[in-house]
Amino acid sequence: MIIRDEILKEHSKENALRIATYACSSKKNFKELMKCFLDKEYRIAQRAAWSVSWTARKKPEMIQPYIKVLVEQLQRKDVHHAVIRNSIRVLEDMEIPEAFHGEVMNTCFNFIEDPSTPIAIKSFSLTALFNLSKHYPEIKHELRLIIEERWDTETAAFRARGKKILKALDRKIF
Repeated sequence: MIIRDEILKEHSKENALRIATYACSSKKNFKELMKCFLDKEYRIAQRAAWSVSWTARKKPEMIQPYIKVLVEQLQRKDVHHAVIRNSIRVLEDMEIPEAFHGEVMNTCFNFIEDPSTPIAIKSFSLTALFNLSKHYPEIKHELRLIIEERWDTETAAFRARGKKILKALDRKIF
């Protein structure tokens, strides 16, 4: 399989899963998928992003060497939102190396505060911040405050994720 060709054939969940399954089969294949994820052509990167996310769920060890790349994607303004959305989706589900904690926290807070940020990116950012608050309890207050401040102006998806996080913060379960 040539991943780039498969990505261009069809944009569907079925195809993204098929590509992810193939990418999981070897480091070489996953490297090829990451090359597409970093492609300058937005359509290639956009479609590869979904497969990267699925691969990271199936085989989290495959994404470990690329954490720096995921964090760097969060800062980019020249990529499709799918690249950022799937980068933060992967990061919310994993133990982020300490070297990237500060950058991820700052970026996630910026995403949440920006009204133009797509809701999925905001929701995944909330979870990433909640997970990081286990290492940095001092951000819990800020996280709570931002959820409460934005409550009335955000979507139902934001409120649903925010509600879960607020409950967890209230229970102080870490």
